[in-house]
Amino acid sequence: MVKKIGVIGFGTMGSGIAQVCVEKGYEVVAVEQQEEFFDRGLAQIKRNWKRAIEKGHLTEEQQTEYNKRLNMTISWEDLNDVDFVIEAVTENMEVKKDIFKKIDQHIAPETVIASNTSGLSITEMASVTSDPGRVLGVHFFNPVPVMKLVELIRGYETREEIFETAKQFVESLGKEAIDVKESPLFAVNRILVPMINEAIIVLQEGIATAEDIDKGMKLGANHPIGPLALADLIGLDTLLFVQDSLYEETQDSKYRAAPLLRKMVRAGHLGRKTGQGFYDYS
Repeated sequence: MVKKIGVIGFGTMGSGIAQVCVEKGYEVVAVEQQEEFFDRGLAQIKRNWKRAIEKGHLTEEQQTEYNKRLNMTISWEDLNDVDFVIEAVTENMEVKKDIFKKIDQHIAPETVIASNTSGLSITEMASVTSDPGRVLGVHFFNPVPVMKLVELIRGYETREEIFETAKQFVESLGKEAIDVKESPLFAVNRILVPMINEAIIVLQEGIATAEDIDKGMKLGANHPIGPLALADLIGLDTLLFVQDSLYEETQDSKYRAAPLLRKMVRAGHLGRKTGQGFYDYS
């Protein structure tokens, strides 16, 4: 039975996962390289709880309980009694494999190991562990406290009981899981990223303005946000990296990144985080 969760990495995704877990009664051990790396994620959690208190959805007493369940550490040894560990570090395979080796050395033999990767190979990460069968992908969506979906990705050797444990855990968080076989970008991003790329090509060819492309998808396809505004939110550099990864993995020409996307990244126009992307945020 899952009672104690390890979270590796306390950025946007890691802190969001930790927040959701403590709110649902789990004790969390969050691990970072340096103590100051916790500051940004902790500030985001506190902002979320402050808003919830102001809206009457959370009491001060509940927040105190949540804080008691959230343990932050730079010591890998503190993972020795967790039941389920989720890696949520940068989307770099070599970095993730190094993390998986460390996790494997410090957890109990029955502990489930999961990666929050949005598209990298679970099988390759699992290959550096002593028991690849206990490894799977548990891909939360951003922002974690709000988004209901989690993709559960089976690696080549993931055992059925590990998948079922992960599914039960995800559902206990109030999330909905979908069962996905390993492939480049899995299911959701495999559909979403090329759609955004095609919207960029439509803009590049002068078929419609950015505003009209986004209005068309919001009103015509009932999307809550247009593809170009979503690209700005994701970050154009991140989008290009993911698009290139998909192309390299499949060698399928239909996944080639739009030249306009590459040009904008080279110009440093990365979306909201730089104040300029397909829209001006300055």
